[in-house]
Amino acid sequence: MGTLVSLISALASGEAMAALQRARMTAILYGLAAVFALCGVGFLIGAAYIWLAARYGPQATSLGFGIGFLVIAGLILAVHKLTASMRSRRRARRRQADMTALGVTAALALLPALARSKAGLGAVIAPALAVVAYSIYRENAKPKPRAPEDMH
Repeated sequence: MGTLVSLISALASGEAMAALQRARMTAILYGLAAVFALCGVGFLIGAAYIWLAARYGPQATSLGFGIGFLVIAGLILAVHKLTASMRSRRRARRRQADMTALGVTAALALLPALARSKAGLGAVIAPALAVVAYSIYRENAKPKPRAPEDMH
């Protein structure tokens, strides 16, 4: 039995090392591809500059490229600013869901201990009744939409 355990652990550790080496090689190759892609984009921008400079002159082309890159930077910042509030709300909802899951998990873990104690049943039922009562209150406190015939 011990031989089987050592064989399985060696296989698992060897497989983990192989996966780590594959991930490292993939990261290196993606990094090199990104560097070469950036170089290609740089040369394309340079070629566009040379072509436009021959057509419109170096000063007009430089001004056009400068303004163009500033506009692109401004658009990126504007989009980031507009989506920041959406990301913040999404993080808040995720945090709320995580806290709810944590609370439910803690309650379920404490449930057997509370059920065994004398006051345990009351400690479990009272919060549940409070939640139900509050949800009923919220539902009844909402303003009711008026019917069209009441608006005359």
